[in-house]
This record gives sequence, structure tokens and C-alpha cells, in this order.
Amino acid sequence: MDKLNVLRTYFGHSNFRVGQSELIDNILLGRDVLGIMPTGAGKSLCYQVPALILDGLTLVVSPLISLMKDQVNALAQSGVKAAYINSSLSAKEYFTVLQNASNNQYKILYVAPERLDSKDFLEFALTAEIRLVTVDEAHCVSQWGQDFRPSYLKIVDFIQQLPERPIVSAFTATATTEVKKDIIKMLQLAKPYTITTGFDRENLSFTVLKPQDKFKQLLQFVRENKDKSGIIYCSTRKVVEQVCDSLQAQGFLVTRYHAGLDDYERQKNQEAFLYDRSTIMVATNAFGMGIDKSNVSFVIHYNMPKDLESYYQEAGRAGRDGESAECILLYSGQDVRLNQFLIENSQEVNEDLTEAERELLKEKDRQRLKEITFYCTTSKCLREYLLRYFGEKPPNYCGNCSNCNTQFQTVDITIEAQKIVSCVYRIKERNRSYGKTLVAEVLYGSKNKRIRSLGLDTLSTHGIMADTSITNIRTMIDFLVENDYLEQTNDQFPVLKLSQRSQKIIRDKPTLTMKLPKETPTASIKKEKVVLNDNVDDHLFTRLKELRNKFATAARVPAYIVFTDASLRDMCRKMPQTREEFLTVSGVGAIKADRYGDAFTALIREEGNPR
Repeated sequence: MDKLNVLRTYFGHSNFRVGQSELIDNILLGRDVLGIMPTGAGKSLCYQVPALILDGLTLVVSPLISLMKDQVNALAQSGVKAAYINSSLSAKEYFTVLQNASNNQYKILYVAPERLDSKDFLEFALTAEIRLVTVDEAHCVSQWGQDFRPSYLKIVDFIQQLPERPIVSAFTATATTEVKKDIIKMLQLAKPYTITTGFDRENLSFTVLKPQDKFKQLLQFVRENKDKSGIIYCSTRKVVEQVCDSLQAQGFLVTRYHAGLDDYERQKNQEAFLYDRSTIMVATNAFGMGIDKSNVSFVIHYNMPKDLESYYQEAGRAGRDGESAECILLYSGQDVRLNQFLIENSQEVNEDLTEAERELLKEKDRQRLKEITFYCTTSKCLREYLLRYFGEKPPNYCGNCSNCNTQFQTVDITIEAQKIVSCVYRIKERNRSYGKTLVAEVLYGSKNKRIRSLGLDTLSTHGIMADTSITNIRTMIDFLVENDYLEQTNDQFPVLKLSQRSQKIIRDKPTLTMKLPKETPTASIKKEKVVLNDNVDDHLFTRLKELRNKFATAARVPAYIVFTDASLRDMCRKMPQTREEFLTVSGVGAIKADRYGDAFTALIREEGNPR
């Protein structure tokens, strides 16, 4: 069976997405590969399709228990024999899987990296016919990445112990050029075929808001989207609890996830979200890696993450089915200070690193924090900012982010820039330095208790920007920092300092312009959305979902494992009446057609033509 027949028969797709075909071809030719593909771009098919064509076993190394379970369930629904080995298995279950694998009962076996050096697993591997080893979340092998895991360093040692070196493939959603080079080096990929398919997710809209009251803004959004499934990320366990409790008090079907919960509750809450018993998950970044839930319509970051890699990966959990979805970040200066504290006081120490290497890692974390702070404060296209960070050259207008869809005006800030730099200079004359919030309050002319106690109300620059809002003053300060006319320290309590370019503002008086939003009474999340799908019959769609849920409940799997919402919408559009027509629906392969075709086509025939 060739790759296209495998794709149609098992996975129900008639065409490969960008990059998939090339990666599969190179694997089948026996060549190592590295695929950099955004979340939702179909990385798993790039190793699952070859696994079904190659003789022997494909081993998939993954740190994600939830992903393993999801993938194995999905493969079983598609007629593929697969299993996983991780800490969720009992000793009896573990040895049963090893025995079955030894008897060639699986084509794909998922394994946690921690298991690779265990005696039992190594004994199995030395006698098994392992043709392909796939490293998922490959950025975890790089100590320069945002999610380094020392257990990934075991992978190369494991491969070197095998009697015959298998083909090695590696995949990740986010990798800078530096991390990409490190993956190739650390995994010892042999002249790999490497492809970056592009990081853009056209169906996702990006929004950054700076609300005075974050929960009020959040509540407005979830009320407007009460029937949709979404994830709300918070920076700490305490904030998760507060947001979850507050939403529950408002009557929403919401659950929580963080490392402070016991294993049983985390698993219970995760399943409630996956099975749509809870439509909203409030969580720390401990939740989500490997979550393949297809109908997540929004991801809201209640707090700013510590880097763009984490943000883009977490935001990318929305819209995996190709439907329009929203990615919203609620920003405040306190988020920056919290992340700086976490960087400086990180308890995650790799004993193999020297003190100098640890400090270098911290400095890279500080730089990444600066980049995401600029993202939150830029007036440029948010999509452009993200894609440029990952090495692409996108257009400077996307029409599907809050900056592009806000009414901006280009403002000459030459005089304002001089006033801001002068204020920082006057503070420096007193051998002091303060953060941008306090500097903005001085410029605005605030006479609050702290301003008075520090004597800042006696500065000549106090109140010289009283006709400009505090918000716009801070936005201008961000612009000056971003363009190196001022510096902001990277420590726990960042302060503004003069830079080498500061004197140009006063001496050369260059004309400076920037985009500022026209001030409106209330920030709103509403925007024009990109419409990627036809309208479908809501009544039929609802009935198809009900039928899908019956099969999912019987099989004890999440509904999207049976069919995604995108597949159901395609059924509404195509109205298949026979098995042959049912096979033309996206996501319907031969196995699923045999299993579900009669029931779904009968329902469609009963409904007749779309209303």
C-alpha cells in the first residue's frame, strides 16, 4: 500500500498538507528528517503513515501522557494497532504491552523518554525490529529551548545501543534557528532532510488587551461565547483557583488543572474537558502539551507567558480542526515582574551545567521575556511580529489581529519622546531610577502618596504630559524601549535607564512617529473575523453531534476521536447518502466508514436536504 492509499484508508484524507508528503517520502527512503510544523499542521501523520508502510515497529518518544492516550485511541478508531508505555500503566499492564510488542502486535509504540534506559524496556528493544524512532516535541532536547527536559538526552544513548540504527525523525512546533541546530546535534541526526512548513495559522486571530479589570474582560468574552470550548491559561496555581471559582460562581461549566492537584483530580478534570462535560479549562502551563482536542475555539492567556515560544504553542491549541478561533492575551505590567521573579528564582537546575552555562540560560530567558513584552506593547501587526520572531518574512498587515483591526492613527511623538527622555534624565540626576509606571505617573502629574514621598512632584518634568493619557504615555515609553532610545533592566524590578541612543532624542531631535490606537471608552474583544467555512445546517449539525456522542460514549473516547467538528460540518455540506459518498467526507477512512457509515448516512437521509 502506498502513502496516499494509507492516508485515504486509515485517516480519511485525500491530500497531504504542506510538507507532509516530502517528510514521508524521505523517511521511506531511509533518511533522517526534522520537521518544524505549527500546532495543528499534522505532524503525527508524517510518522504514522510511514509506520504503516515500513516493516517492523515504529517507536515514538514523547513526554506527554495525554498525547499518547489520545493518539492511541485515535489510531484504534482508524484501525491501527498501537499502544503506549508510560507511568500511567500498572506493572501488569506494562509487561502485557511489552509482551504484545514482542509478538509484533503493534505497528506504533509510544514511550516516555524516562523508560528508555530501564532494563526491561532495553531488553525488549534489543530483540525488536525497530525501523523508525520518532522524537516528538523535539525542542525538549535543546537546553537553549523554552522547555528543556534532561530525559531527552537519553534518546541518543538508547539508539546507539540498538543492534541496527533505525531511521530517526524529529518533530516540533516551535524552534528558532539556534534550537533547530541543537536538535540536529543532540539527536545526532544524519544529514537530515529538514523542512519548516511555516508558522502561520490563518484560522487564528490574535488579540492583546490591557484591561483595568482582567476578570471583567474575561467574563464579557466567555458570556459572548458560552457554548464554545476554550482554555484559560494563568501564571500561578492561586490565579487558576481564583478564576475557576469565579467562573463557576457565574454558572459556567469550568474545571481546573495545575501541578498542585493530585493525579486523580488532574486526570478527572482533564477528561471532563476532553469529553465536553466542562467546556472551559482554567490551567497553568502544566496543561495542554499533547492535548489534541479539535474543537477548542479560544485560548485566553489571563497572564503573559515568559516567552513567545510558549505563548505560540499554547495559543496554537485553538482551532486544530481548521475552524476560526481566537487567541487573546490579557496583559499587565505585573505579568512582566512575576516572570522576572520566576526566571531569577527558578528551582529547575540541571546539575550537568556549569554556573556560567546556567547564567547564560537565564540571560536567554530574560531576552525571551523582553521579546514577548514587546509583542504585548507593539502597535504593529501581531501576526507579523510572531512570524518574524520565528524567522519568517510576512506582510506587515494580516487583517486578523487586534492591532490590524483597531483604528490606529499615526502620531508624531517627537516632542513627547524628548519629554520622556528628559524625565528619565532628571530622575538620574538624583541618583535614582524607577520603572515605567512611576515615570509615566510623574509625566502625567500624579500626586499620589508615593510620588510625594519620593519628592518626584518637585521634578521639572512633573506634569509636563498632563494632556496625554497614562496609557498612551506608557505605550510611548514601550516604543522608546523597543527602539533602543531607552533601556529597561532585566531584573526582578525593572527600571528605565538612558541608552546610547537617548542623547540623540535631545541633541538631534529626530522626527519620531508611531501608531497609537484612537482612545475609546471600553476595550472590546469584538473584531472582524476571517470566515473560513461555509454556513451549515445547524439542526443537522446538532443531530450529527448527538449521534457522534453516542458512539463516543460507547467506545469511552472523547467525541472528537470519533469525528471532529470539521468532519461533521463536511457531512452537512456534502450530505452523503451512501458508503461511497461517505468516504468523500474529510476525516472518514475505510475503517470509520465501515464502523459508522450506515448510522450517519441513515440520519442524513432522514433529514433530507439542508434547511
